[in-house]
Amino acid sequence: MMNKMIVANLVHRPIRSVISIVAIALEVTLILLIVGLSLGMLSDSRQRQAGIGADVIVLPPGSSAIVSITGAPAPIKVADILAKLPHVEKVSPVLMQVSTSGTLEAIYGIDLPSYETLGGPFTYIHGGRFQGPYDALADDYFAQSKHVKVGDTIEILNQNFRVAGIVAHGKGARKFVPITTLQDLVGAQGKASAFYLKLDDPNNADAVVNEIKNVPGMSTYVVRSMREYLSMMTPSTYPGLRTFINVVVGISVTIGFIVIFQAMYTAVMERTREIGILKSMGASKFYIVNVILRETVLLAVGGIIVGILFSLVARTGIHQRLPTLPVVVTGGWILRATVIAIVGAIAGALYPAFKAAQKDPIDALAYE
Repeated sequence: MMNKMIVANLVHRPIRSVISIVAIALEVTLILLIVGLSLGMLSDSRQRQAGIGADVIVLPPGSSAIVSITGAPAPIKVADILAKLPHVEKVSPVLMQVSTSGTLEAIYGIDLPSYETLGGPFTYIHGGRFQGPYDALADDYFAQSKHVKVGDTIEILNQNFRVAGIVAHGKGARKFVPITTLQDLVGAQGKASAFYLKLDDPNNADAVVNEIKNVPGMSTYVVRSMREYLSMMTPSTYPGLRTFINVVVGISVTIGFIVIFQAMYTAVMERTREIGILKSMGASKFYIVNVILRETVLLAVGGIIVGILFSLVARTGIHQRLPTLPVVVTGGWILRATVIAIVGAIAGALYPAFKAAQKDPIDALAYE
């Protein structure tokens, strides 16, 4: 009986019900898409670092946890020192430069022969290796999003480069140029941002890390096994990311709270006589509160379902149009968004519910 009455109340006021559902859907979508975009970019960065195939990474002193903004203060000759250490088979210096032209991205200057010894050669979908100093490689996601083909000219750091090859994504950056060319462009001749090491056995990574730290002059360098480095790539270690996620969640909860509060408060005011009739028939305060909160939960569930579906559709659309912007919608965050939406909606309905329960039945019946 109660459930039929609740559904009838919602159907009787379709516009308000739809607005409430849309508001909850917006709250859920905001959480899933923005948080999913943040986590997707982090996950993508982690996967691309893993795809390089190195076992140990060596960064200059004072380097950021975010490898792409490390800078280039280390002499490239450090590679020769590292190559002489036990268990080290290959060393590849990489110069990284962040570009903010259009989108924020990291450009890798690489020594192609040594870079391909780390995790195997690039998979060339079209074209091939560098043929000159102003040739570039682009991954397939970048090429798809920008409609770039082999032989096209792209601008990197205000310099035109010919696309020599389009490679499969997942090996560090999305754009690669010869390291000597990038050194000249950014004024970092003879410098590198990171050194990737390939070992004879990945299980020797910890021993090599300790060995590097004992090399004279290398004690201040940031040296980690790739296993340890990848495990550190979490929201809590990236500056401001956790705070950003908390702000997004806070804004989403506020949206849901305000809309539900207004909808339920208005509904209570409009149903004063109805509430009076219920109370005159013996309905308890708990019964009245229960009715209001059940309506709220039903609206929240409808909004959650719509929000999840919209988020999944939007994720697919974003991937099709902007493959370089991955969105990760996980089951864990779907559950969190569900709980957040329901708790926020109930919190918004509590005051209207208790206000309804406190109404005097005589006054309510006399209300016009």
